[in-house]
Amino acid sequence: MSIQIGQVAPDFALFNTEKNKISLNDYQGKNVLILFFPLAFTGVCTNELCSMRDSLAAYNALNAEVVGISVDSLFVLDKFKKENNLNFNLLSDFNKEVSKSYECLYDTFVFDMEGVSKRSAFVVDKDGKIQYAEVLESAGDLPNFDAIKTCLEGLK
Repeated sequence: MSIQIGQVAPDFALFNTEKNKISLNDYQGKNVLILFFPLAFTGVCTNELCSMRDSLAAYNALNAEVVGISVDSLFVLDKFKKENNLNFNLLSDFNKEVSKSYECLYDTFVFDMEGVSKRSAFVVDKDGKIQYAEVLESAGDLPNFDAIKTCLEGLK
């Protein structure tokens, strides 16, 4: 069964690139846009996250924090974050537990890689409930950022 609008978001605690454990509960009282992405340094992921970097002020104005999650190690994510001047948390789901709990994990990705996060977007409101959920089957597609902003505007 997939994540449903209105359900309590699965909690998580993952390490960020500064080696701090970040929990969904750390964002209580704020809306959170969680972006799962397949792999750092790939073209579409780089474009998506750099676009998010460039529009972060608009999301912050909507009382939203942005968090990126992938199965890359925190060391790879640290290099990726620094090279792209990303200004939001990137979290390592190296053990794939959070991607599983959000039901956005490929069984098999390109080059026979198993257990890579599907490109996905979830909006969690300040009360910890899912208000938007989009899991994409094609890694080449991007989430509907207009719909995400509309959702966040409705939560103001």
